[in-house]
This record gives sequence, C-alpha cells and structure tokens, in this order.
Amino acid sequence: MTNFVVKVSQLITCQPSVAFDAFAHPDRITQFWLSAASGHLSRAAKVTWRFMVPGVADTITVTEFEPGAVIAFNWSDGSNTRLTFSAHSDGKTKVAVEAQGSAGDDLVEQIVNTTEGFSIVLCDLKTLIESGKSAGLVRAKAELIAAAMGAR
Repeated sequence: MTNFVVKVSQLITCQPSVAFDAFAHPDRITQFWLSAASGHLSRAAKVTWRFMVPGVADTITVTEFEPGAVIAFNWSDGSNTRLTFSAHSDGKTKVAVEAQGSAGDDLVEQIVNTTEGFSIVLCDLKTLIESGKSAGLVRAKAELIAAAMGAR
C-alpha cells in the first residue's frame, strides 16, 4: 500500500461560517453533495452519509471540529479528510480540502478520483452559495459513476 495526499481548494464569495455550515448541516450538504446525512457534524460525531450514487454510503467519524474554521473526519476505510475555511479577501473564503489515504495497484486512479471528486464538490458548493442554486455538478458526476458501475 502506498499513502497519498490530495489537496484542492476554491474561493467562494461568502463568510467562512457560511461555507462551514454548508458541510456541517444535513439540510445544506444535501443541496450540493449528498442525498442524505444522518445528522449534524460536531465534535466526535459519527454520521452516515448517503451519496448521490445509488447504494453508496459511508459512516464518517469527526476528529476535529472548530466552528467556522475546520472540519476533519475519518472515513470507514481509514482514510481521512480535513476541510479548512479561511477568510481570503473582498468577502471571499478559501475552502481547502486535504484528503489522505492509501491505495494498492490503483494509486493513480485513486488520486485522480479523489482530486476530481473534491474539485467537483467545491465547484458545486461555490455555485450554490453564490447563486442560491446548485449547478447539479455532483449529481451529474454521480449519474456517470452509476452508469459505469452498471456496465461492469
């Protein structure tokens, strides 16, 4: 197994607390990333996330929670993700994702999928916050993944 780290970020015109809350609250995160979340994120919370790809779900455990600033969590496979929210300039927030995991023979595929996935999530979040409506980017990618899964 080889360890990897993926980093992606996006500027969003909002206060850090607005972007943070979009990930922490089920009624917001389901507007751009998930189809369902079993609860709010908080310190040491265990929350089940259902993704837009039919049948795909995971339970995450929150490892770090600083309101308006940081959300970190472990996935059930042992990989972890850290989201940071920091004021940038002119009312903008930098949302940064650092995802760490390990992969065997599929290292390049795992790095590409993780980078692509979080980039799409952040772009859809930006669209939601800045326009009031999701562009459906995650939903469209989920449809492609589901079709590929069905073709196997």
